[in-house]
Amino acid sequence: MNVLVTGGAGYIGTELVELLARDPAVDRIVIFDNLSRSNFNLFLGGKIEEHKKIHFQRGELLDSRGLKKALQGIDVVYHLAARVTTPFANSDAHLYEQVNHWGTAELVYAAEESKVKRFIYTSSGGVYGSSDDEIDESCKPHPTTFYAISKLRGEEHVRRLTDRMDTFIFRCGNVYGYSRSMRFDAVINKFVFEANFEKRITIHGDGNQARAFIHINQVAQALAATLHTNLPGGTYNLVSRNLKVIDIVDELKQLIPDLEFIMINQHIRYSQLSIKVNRLVNQALDISNVEALNAELRVFLDKFSF
Repeated sequence: MNVLVTGGAGYIGTELVELLARDPAVDRIVIFDNLSRSNFNLFLGGKIEEHKKIHFQRGELLDSRGLKKALQGIDVVYHLAARVTTPFANSDAHLYEQVNHWGTAELVYAAEESKVKRFIYTSSGGVYGSSDDEIDESCKPHPTTFYAISKLRGEEHVRRLTDRMDTFIFRCGNVYGYSRSMRFDAVINKFVFEANFEKRITIHGDGNQARAFIHINQVAQALAATLHTNLPGGTYNLVSRNLKVIDIVDELKQLIPDLEFIMINQHIRYSQLSIKVNRLVNQALDISNVEALNAELRVFLDKFSF
């Protein structure tokens, strides 16, 4: 089985590629990435197990010729490449539209002309917008940021493939946790960095806004398991827990007793989004066992060099 991973050198992609390399059913892995974040960590730090399976092709999603070349002989596509930010941010409208919307469209066009059998797309829970009630897959998307709008438009292109191949769309919660290719703009990762090095966390609002989360190891495991799953193609939420921002701070204070926090615009009620954990999906993708947040944060803190 030959696999293409767009964005394979990124935060999630780095973890996924290592899992795929250990899968005996996978013969070849092509990483398609433009390295726009200047993150080269996937390529450093020791040999990946079964590294001879892995091949790198530097390219852009809007390069239709490059995409067609990358898709030659490919059986499964993981589309992770995106202009990313936290789901509630709102900037760089043109860049989100170009990469997440039209870049996905170009990949879908190329996939339609290929022999790909399975297409897996990582979307975002941000497509639901905000809600005071816990939501699930039956809820109608209502994106309110440029990022979320572009991801939903990407979904619309991907759904064109459903009559041609097995197609999966995963709306992920806020991804957190240690990866060799780190992101520190997501809320938990940002808090862990600040807690470790500054002993002070900055909270916007009163901290009672809730978010849906999933650990990066669980995302990678779920995506890797999609190669072999009996789960029918479709659109699924990929979430392991919902947390209030202040809950994250409380857990960190248990690990770092002298941790301080300050609140900015405490009088403002920030939007929130809780997503119901789809236990049937999580079980089908081998991520039903969720580790305690305190233990996950302890492991994360231990990854820092000082």
